[in-house]
Amino acid sequence: MIIPSELKQALEQADCLFSPNQVQQAISQMAASISQDLEDSNPIVFSVMNGGLVLTGHLVTQLGFPLEISYLHATRYRDKTYGTDLEWRSYPQQSIAGRTVLIVDDIHDEGHTLAAIVAHCQEQGVAEVKVAVLIEKEHQRKAKPDWQPDYVGLVCPDRYVFGFGMDYKGYWRNAPGIYAVKGI
Repeated sequence: MIIPSELKQALEQADCLFSPNQVQQAISQMAASISQDLEDSNPIVFSVMNGGLVLTGHLVTQLGFPLEISYLHATRYRDKTYGTDLEWRSYPQQSIAGRTVLIVDDIHDEGHTLAAIVAHCQEQGVAEVKVAVLIEKEHQRKAKPDWQPDYVGLVCPDRYVFGFGMDYKGYWRNAPGIYAVKGI
């Protein structure tokens, strides 16, 4: 399969908002805060697939305490550049009742997906749910304007971003920095 030129151009023409070093520094700061808060809580860390995969891999290696790692899959984007209705592809498979849960995702944009995930965890009777995101997008369209993730790596302007887990039409999750698409 030939890679469409549009995908190569997306990265070539994109604005680099955060370098790989800036991303790594932000993850280290998040890890320090999470360690301070959760080191004695026996947490389950859930990576929100697919966007949270890269961040989760980098983050958990900096958490020097016992934890379980798992995943869940809830999405609104389905490889598009806009969100639609929420689709649960995989709920947490283990019992989370009475446990501390750390949800790790790539971005807090409007917050519909994270709100649904947090609500699901609360319905399952978790002791505590915390949320960590690499990117907090600045705008006034939040689903719950008064709610913020517990741990935020970086804050970016209201642009379509990709890299380090976030995708552009299903691609470029592997880009090492955070990039903004031209024209979107």
